[in-house]
Amino acid sequence: MTLSEYFELLWSDYTLRTITLGTAVLGAICGMLGSFAVLRKQSLLGDAISHAALPGIALAFLITGAKDTNVLLLGALVSGLIGTFWIRGMTQKTHLKSDTALGLILSLFFGFGMLLLTFIQKQPNANQAGLDKYLFGQAATLVEKDVTLMVVVTSICLIVLLLFWKEFKILLFDADYTKTLGFNTKFIDILITFFIVLAIVLGLQTVGVVLMSAMLLAPAAAARQWTNNLSVMILLAAIFGAFSGVVGTAISASENNLSTGPVIVLVAAVFVLFSFVFSPGRGLLFREIRFRQNRRDLQLQKTLQFMYGIAKDHEDISHPHAIRILNNFQGFTKGTLRKLEEKEWISIQGQEWAMTDKGFSEAKNLYNQQLKND
Repeated sequence: MTLSEYFELLWSDYTLRTITLGTAVLGAICGMLGSFAVLRKQSLLGDAISHAALPGIALAFLITGAKDTNVLLLGALVSGLIGTFWIRGMTQKTHLKSDTALGLILSLFFGFGMLLLTFIQKQPNANQAGLDKYLFGQAATLVEKDVTLMVVVTSICLIVLLLFWKEFKILLFDADYTKTLGFNTKFIDILITFFIVLAIVLGLQTVGVVLMSAMLLAPAAAARQWTNNLSVMILLAAIFGAFSGVVGTAISASENNLSTGPVIVLVAAVFVLFSFVFSPGRGLLFREIRFRQNRRDLQLQKTLQFMYGIAKDHEDISHPHAIRILNNFQGFTKGTLRKLEEKEWISIQGQEWAMTDKGFSEAKNLYNQQLKND
């Protein structure tokens, strides 16, 4: 199946439509909530929570003996929340750093989850097949009720986000100031964390435990490169996440033996890479262009100041001087002379240059400004 055939079948094929809608909604909610994780410098939290959810899935299956998606995800939610509060407790009541606590919970819960999965696989229960899909995800198992659940959760997140927008925004950038205003910072922090855990749990079926943190962080990291405005960042992150889901699903469906979850993450990584290189404000390309432009401007100013030092010793500032006297100046190039002439700071006749009134005034301002800085 080609990409064009995929998009043609999208409106008529139930399975393709369900999977695409599900991955798009998942990408959007992960982008929105991932923005808070990125801005709060809790990028590793997503990785820890996704791994902490695994034993919850296994225990939910052992207790119920059935592979009901809602029950398994509920177990993952409880396990993820327990892991999250353990991390908070370890950082607040011990001298451990947050990265140490995250690493401990991640490895502990994931190891326990793998142990439970191994135990389940050795049990004489036919229902156990397919539990390992939560490790790497299997988007093909999405059904309409799963997508409906995602849409409902996304809608609730949007409503809560709008209701507590001011509180979330203040807490993100100045937690101490939030306390002085009388807001319950603990409640707001728990509310944000709860929705982040909820988004991660929803994505386990599609992307899996191992890759879920990338789905949470990649759209937000890409959006951060394009804006300094929180609302714009959240909107861009949701768009990047949704596009990653749709394009990743399309590529996976058009090729054989390509898992949807990893492809979605790779598409999101392309958005990140593109943003890191081409975003106007922070992109590497534009940063290099600005650096080169600043270096050229500095070279131009230094050459002008050197000429000013020569011209100011004459009563007539427009007195011509030989170009060769500039040869010993380190910043001098033929290109510099050409730019100075284009700016009408100097005039060139043959092998001689002369400073104009405009150039003399500009050089004098630069000279006085330098004296003030010194």
